[in-house]
Amino acid sequence: MATLVINGGKPLSGKVTLSGNKNALLPMVCGSLLTDERVVLTNVPPISDCDKLTHYFSDFNAHIDHDRQRDTLSLLHKYNQWRHHSAMLPTGIRSTVLLMAPLLHRTGEFILDQSSKGCSLGVREIDPHLEVVRAFGCKVAYDGNICRINAPQQMNAADIWLDYQSVTATETFLMMAVLTPGISTLTNAACEPHVKYFCRYLIGMGAKISGVGTSSLIVEGISTLNGISFRVPDDHHEAATYAAMGAATGGNIEIESDIVSELPLIIRQMRKVGLNVTLNGNRIYTDVSDFRVQPSLTPETFIKVEAAPWPYFPADLLPQIISATIQSQGEVLFWNKIYEGALFWSSELVKFGVRCHLSDPHRLLLTGNNTLRPASVDSPYIIRVVLGLLIAALQIKGRSEIRNADPIARAHPDLIEKLTHLGADVEWQDIQE
Repeated sequence: MATLVINGGKPLSGKVTLSGNKNALLPMVCGSLLTDERVVLTNVPPISDCDKLTHYFSDFNAHIDHDRQRDTLSLLHKYNQWRHHSAMLPTGIRSTVLLMAPLLHRTGEFILDQSSKGCSLGVREIDPHLEVVRAFGCKVAYDGNICRINAPQQMNAADIWLDYQSVTATETFLMMAVLTPGISTLTNAACEPHVKYFCRYLIGMGAKISGVGTSSLIVEGISTLNGISFRVPDDHHEAATYAAMGAATGGNIEIESDIVSELPLIIRQMRKVGLNVTLNGNRIYTDVSDFRVQPSLTPETFIKVEAAPWPYFPADLLPQIISATIQSQGEVLFWNKIYEGALFWSSELVKFGVRCHLSDPHRLLLTGNNTLRPASVDSPYIIRVVLGLLIAALQIKGRSEIRNADPIARAHPDLIEKLTHLGADVEWQDIQE
């Protein structure tokens, strides 16, 4: 069991270099299967999910060159090697589902074994993807363990209205539609920044997509896609996370990025709860915060931070802003409109002396004016929650521990190095139970 040990109470200061967006990279890696030409990705973050995908590709003699020093990944697939694919899909990563559309185009078949050790994909989780591929004419069979999908000899264009704005289902639609003849449309599409950049990636390969950045996508299918050299955008989640860390600890952090244009609403919510974060050109700056919650226009209501599908405040940033607000001088209501039960980890904040009340599975009221203390806490297996607990511990003078912190390494493998550079006293410690 990996534990993060934090000696908090120190302001974090310095410049931060952001990593590429993990959620943008993975569909691009899977989407490389849509062409027989070379795909070169730059600003590639060093994440284990990407390594698992490229290891899977290597079983089919793909030409892979991953230059970790230059953050560059080159992929070239040999079509004939995939005609009789037999290697087991990568397990334990949710991005496996993004292989569905490329493999249906390349081999006509996709098989997911639910009994495979380490598989993190339940049938309910892939329901939106099955709805998408069925609309293109694929047949789906499931016997309780194995989900088998077969493509028709000629796929048909589709007109789909998603039940909810699923990022990965939107990406599956795009990968199905770009190589399917005719005009395909998707209503209620996800429009997060990483989806927008994935559209631009496909357009760079020759795809014909309109409505990029909106909830309505129209795709005119073509017969082949070409190769591309494409820069993975910076991670807006990481930018906001370091901004929260700097403002919460009273430090001067400077973040330069090509995705600052995606952040005005996120920064405005931070300022609303008393965090000193500002935007200037292509940079984000933090300074000492007063933690004074902006008063509501109507005294009988709380200041709210509402997380919902983009362009609302992202649910993946809710743990970070909650924990950055534990020194607040007023009441704030945090509302997760996407995930039920995603705020139950707040019971661990209480161990730090945070006064909060879980109103229901979606809403958390932070009452403010807390007397904070270091603590040992347990994190659920959720990357963003580990980050949230870490932000809390960084503000509090003394030694704190976050147990079960392993998930953080999946998305932020260089986190400790970056925090140390900013002046934090944080280290991994393996504790034997």
